[in-house]
Amino acid sequence: MLSRYHALFKAKGSPRFAIAGLLARLSLPMMGIGIITMLAQLKGSYTLAGLVSATFVLTYALLSPQVSRLVDKYGQFRVLPVVTVISVLGVVIIITTTWFSLPDIGLFIGALLAGAMPSMSAMVRARWTTLYKGKPILQTAYSLETVFDDATFIIGPPLSVGITVALFPQAGLLVASILLVIGVVLFVQQRGTEPPISENEVTVTANKTIITMPSLQILIVLMIALGVIVGSVDILSVTLAQLQQQPAMASLVLSAYAVGSCAMGVIFGTLTFKASLSRLLFVSGLMTFLSIIPIWWVAGVYSLSLVVFISGLFFAPTMIIAMSLVEKIVPENRLTEGMTWLLAGLNIGVAIGAMLTGKMVDTYGVHAGYMVAIGGGIWVVISTTLSHLQAGKRHNASVEWEEYP
Repeated sequence: MLSRYHALFKAKGSPRFAIAGLLARLSLPMMGIGIITMLAQLKGSYTLAGLVSATFVLTYALLSPQVSRLVDKYGQFRVLPVVTVISVLGVVIIITTTWFSLPDIGLFIGALLAGAMPSMSAMVRARWTTLYKGKPILQTAYSLETVFDDATFIIGPPLSVGITVALFPQAGLLVASILLVIGVVLFVQQRGTEPPISENEVTVTANKTIITMPSLQILIVLMIALGVIVGSVDILSVTLAQLQQQPAMASLVLSAYAVGSCAMGVIFGTLTFKASLSRLLFVSGLMTFLSIIPIWWVAGVYSLSLVVFISGLFFAPTMIIAMSLVEKIVPENRLTEGMTWLLAGLNIGVAIGAMLTGKMVDTYGVHAGYMVAIGGGIWVVISTTLSHLQAGKRHNASVEWEEYP
């Protein structure tokens, strides 16, 4: 099974950019939870902490596709250092505001600037695509990156919280920004694997926006739906753990979801399928929906952990197939932007899912929160069905791009 992953790293420079990208992307989950932990300690206000963290997450979700569009146009080497400096400046403003007890407006200004960080997941995937475009092993690369994404959300939050608690309130944010800088510097220095820029393609499509492409829009909606499920699970895990008076057990649920996704991601990367990507996406979306339905009968943390572990088995394949479809439908010189739109959709969905579930649980009880997760599953299967139907109408990516400028 590991032979395909061994073959993946035979390409010159691939281990170095993969490790550098992994290091840099740790900063994203560390910053979100770092803001909440820091402000909860210093201000004693979860409302303020949630607002500032939401400002950071939503700004990142909205800006990252625009950053990636600049990357596609000017290259990773030119753009990534600039936006990284802006993001780190935002972190410095947040830390300074809390350190010297300045007005809270500084927290929101800092969060807006911090949200300018690049989507390193998309940057690494773009390099893999440059190396293996059109080859079956590209699926293995996308699988690996999905596993790495899951791993950062397993490692990042507890690392940030642990540093914050052990050292000082701003420590988690500080370490996250340092990791971002080190990772990006190591990443951009590797010019040999950087995706090339085609000047001819840039002049033709520079003023067009790929967000108008129906196939991409459907995939973004799919990722929002997946995010709704993830955000709902986040809130439900904390709620059930508190109801059982075992708040620390919430981490068991989150770990079960991530471990299920990681495990299937590794396996999926070694498989070869004869079916079309759109058909595979439909099947994966249907299984995602069916696997989340049992959440309605969950009675506690352990049963929720079992349900989300099984559901997580279908999260990674859905993500991997969606990324593979983006590689097929968007212009080659806009690939990073296309992938980033999907990742942005996932983050927006997480925020929506957490917000809706929290409101439903507070107003109607925990079973109302289950409905949000199931609703996300319904949204997933509808999106994958539409994607499959759209694929039947589309002859090739270039035709669609000409039709929808």
